[in-house]
Amino acid sequence: MAIKLDMSKDYDRVEWAFLKEVMIQMGFAVEWVTLIMKCISIVSYTVSVNGRKGDVFKPTRGFVREIHLVLFSSLFLICSEGLSSLIRMSKMKGSMKGVRPSRRGPEISHLLFADDCILFGEATQKGAKILKENLKEYEQCSGQCVNFGKSTIFYSSNTIERDKTETLSLLVVRCSTNLEKYLGLPNVVVR
Repeated sequence: MAIKLDMSKDYDRVEWAFLKEVMIQMGFAVEWVTLIMKCISIVSYTVSVNGRKGDVFKPTRGFVREIHLVLFSSLFLICSEGLSSLIRMSKMKGSMKGVRPSRRGPEISHLLFADDCILFGEATQKGAKILKENLKEYEQCSGQCVNFGKSTIFYSSNTIERDKTETLSLLVVRCSTNLEKYLGLPNVVVR
């Protein structure tokens, strides 16, 4: 099965501490991490009640709306490295499998591009459960949310109906029966 996730474009939810930790774990230079954190956390607020200004406070999550789209996409990919790590750990434990595009090709479990995420796995109840657990953990740590109602699942023609029903009921996503396009290219290529 392949699932195209719709990540909620709610950048106000991204946890800055999570983003900082991911950059450190990825080996970014401390100076660079500090600079990025200053760029996204420079905003501060003051609440005015009955004409009297309160104390200045700074938020601990979310991005300033004026940050350039390229930076948004880059920060999303850095945040997504957290999800990528969870998936890699599940694969190392043997609890999650990807798909092979050919018999001798590499196993692919996920693809990330800009603010899009496509996950691949077994179309079984166990596969769907592991996937859902990884996504829940990612949501709790990063603040990012998957919009399951707008996410789409694709099945191989070899998938039996019982497995489709079980995975759909667990993941609660839309099932695609037509060959939709992504970046102008078909999502599914058939022989």
